[in-house]
Amino acid sequence: MMSEAIILHGIPNCDSVKKAKRWLAAEGIDHAFHDVRKDGVDAALLDGWIDTLDDWGVLLNRRGTTWRTLDESEKADLDRERAVALMVAHPAIIKRPVLVRGDIVLVGFDETMYWKLVAN
Repeated sequence: MMSEAIILHGIPNCDSVKKAKRWLAAEGIDHAFHDVRKDGVDAALLDGWIDTLDDWGVLLNRRGTTWRTLDESEKADLDRERAVALMVAHPAIIKRPVLVRGDIVLVGFDETMYWKLVAN
């Protein structure tokens, strides 16, 4: 079986996270769940994901309620450092789910990509 643990990061009531959890369960794939809102995230974790993804913008959910309620000054002139600080302070603006296995990071639920992750 797989040598590296799979961790699903997200918020339990998010529809995409629910889809990912159902898919993993239906396929019998063991994984841990990390609730980013309840348990938080730190800058080091986010920086690791961004290094792997090579784009901090992939992680930023600009469509959600939390993003829309932020002050315009918080959203203006974002760069990597400011985006990471914003995601640490408001984990609900992290696009979900984030599925991690070793040095592989997938953002969002995509069954095809999930298959590739678990097949390796």
